[in-house]
This record gives sequence, C-alpha cells and structure tokens, in this order.
Amino acid sequence: MSPQTSPASGMTGRANQKLRTRRAIVQAAAELSRTGRDVTMTEIAASALVSEATAYRYFPDLVSLLQEAIAGQLPGPGEALTGVEHSTDPVERVAAATEFLLRHVLARQGVVRAMIAGTIARPERSARPGLRFGLIDHALAPQAETIDPAALEQLKRGLAVVVSAEALFNLTDLYGLDPEDAIASVVATATSLTRAALDPVTKDPVTKASR
Repeated sequence: MSPQTSPASGMTGRANQKLRTRRAIVQAAAELSRTGRDVTMTEIAASALVSEATAYRYFPDLVSLLQEAIAGQLPGPGEALTGVEHSTDPVERVAAATEFLLRHVLARQGVVRAMIAGTIARPERSARPGLRFGLIDHALAPQAETIDPAALEQLKRGLAVVVSAEALFNLTDLYGLDPEDAIASVVATATSLTRAALDPVTKDPVTKASR
C-alpha cells in the first residue's frame, strides 16, 4: 500500500468512481432519449464508454434506467399548456393538451416505445411516467367544479385512453397514417369526447328525446 493511500481513501475513491460511472450512464441515456432514436442498453453503454454488463450492474433493466434519465425532462402541466392558460374552454384546453403530448411523444418516440415495451412486459417492476394524467387534469381544471363528479371521472378515463402514445402509434404503425394526420385525428377524437361529455343537452335524455 502506498504511504499516501489509506484503506479509507481507497474505498472513497472507488465510491466516487462508481458515482461517476452511474452518472455517465444516466447522462448518456438522457441525451439519447432526446434524439428520438431507438434507445437500447447497448447504445447507452457505448455512449457512456462502459460495457453493457457494467450498465446492467447499475440498473437491473432498461426501464429503470430510463425512468431516472428522463425524470427531469418532463414538463409540468402548467408549462405544457401555457398557450391556453387564459382559456376556460375545456375543449380548447383538451385540444392543446392532446397536441402537446403527442408532439412530445413523436420527438422522443425511441424512449417512449422502449418504456411501453418494458412496462407491458414487466408491469410489476416499474411504471411509465403518467404525463397524460396531469395534462388532462390541468386541462379540465377550470370547469371541474361545475361538472358532475361521476361524469368528470368518466371523461378523464376516456381521455386517458385517447390522449396517449398508444393511440398515436396505433394510427401511425397499424393504420398507416402520417404523423401529422395521426395527431390531428387524435386531437379531433379527444375534443369530440370532451364536447359530448360536457354538452348539457347530451346529458339530459328528456331534452334530447324532445328534439
């Protein structure tokens, strides 16, 4: 042992090296996630200048790594809906929330697809970020007190299905739509669902029947 090196300092050095390695892996994942390209542990490890086996020693799976890597990248609902903060129209606000989410998904679709694949395969291990839920809540907030609670809850559940990466990928991957057309289609569906749920005429069977 060198006279300048004590067991304690050696342990500290190893701990610092592990911390640097972990940070390098997380940073590489964060940077790759912003490109929109496919995200794999192999690519992340190569970018971090470590072996894939090393990356797996720090993170048990790709999803757990991506969760940490993108934690600070997700915008808050208020930031996402800045352009319609003046509006109290839930239809306009839901349209803005839907378009924001889908464009966010397109810009980072590599990491989004990896998260979907990983959490579908192992739902008990980890959960995807629920960006859509905060956006939906924020979009409907100005009218929340005026809507029947049961109707509001059902609307939120319906929008959670529509305002989603899954809906977008269904239209692009399976239906063959261009991404812009797919976004427009999902926005139209989300706004139609909101309008129908909040239209007092549609909620009054007597009035509806007398038309």
